[in-house]
Amino acid sequence: MGKQDIRHKSLEELNDVFADIINVLLFGGKRLVKENELSDVNPRGNYNASGKMREQERDVAKMWKRHEVRIALIGLENQTEEDADMPIRMIGYDGAAYRNQIKGKERKETRRRYPVVSLVLYFGHKHRWRTPKRLRECFETDEALKPYVNDYKINLFEIAYLSDEQVRLFKSDFRIAADYFVQMRKNKDYQPPHETICHVNELLGLMSAITNDPRFEDGETSLQSANRRITMCEVLDRIEARGIEKGIAKGIAKGREEGILETLFSLVRDGVLTAKEAAKRAGVSTSTFSRKMKAYKG
Repeated sequence: MGKQDIRHKSLEELNDVFADIINVLLFGGKRLVKENELSDVNPRGNYNASGKMREQERDVAKMWKRHEVRIALIGLENQTEEDADMPIRMIGYDGAAYRNQIKGKERKETRRRYPVVSLVLYFGHKHRWRTPKRLRECFETDEALKPYVNDYKINLFEIAYLSDEQVRLFKSDFRIAADYFVQMRKNKDYQPPHETICHVNELLGLMSAITNDPRFEDGETSLQSANRRITMCEVLDRIEARGIEKGIAKGIAKGREEGILETLFSLVRDGVLTAKEAAKRAGVSTSTFSRKMKAYKG
């Protein structure tokens, strides 16, 4: 698992955020799932391919349990791009979770079966999901076979296309993430809200991974020691300030490099150094040094 994979899951792995996502997307904002009813489940499952056992892994999986009764296993899968094989992938995850209920340790623990519910969270905002949402859409089926081919649909939620009313239903930091993608889809711009972020590092880790924008990581780094209320307004201010600092540092470095080159140009012109010797000191090839010296106006 890569660093980015880990970071984009960290916010959703928090019970308050996970419960919030399920309550809004599945139950219209009703607080049916409580934080203390959730427990982590191993997201890995095994399958046999070419005689070898291989591993597949969900992004996040939790058991919803009340009074020791297992209500459901719920899994989340994040997508920033469409995947034409998504129904096939998801039926594999669900099948592995059901298989675990009838074999091994879990079978011995209880004979009561529970449902498996999987959600696909699509964060693309340039266009809607256009690839198959059902298993039958993944392939062509002979008419004679159609009555016998079972279907399977994915529970797809296009985060950038949620309504403003739906976004307001979120009570956790996921509302800030959802609001960002909705704004980018509607306005191609982002006006940050003033609400306080509860899980700063986790939220910015998600934003950095899903947007592939390293500036959110810069914001996270600059806010790591902050022990107070943080909003996205301050995050963006810090990001902008860090950008200015980097620009200044880059300018200083460039100025220092130009000063060294100017000195070497003078030494070559005065015959103290050959172009080859000066190029070696500058850490560039002789041809590059000669070209820079020829273009120098000093």
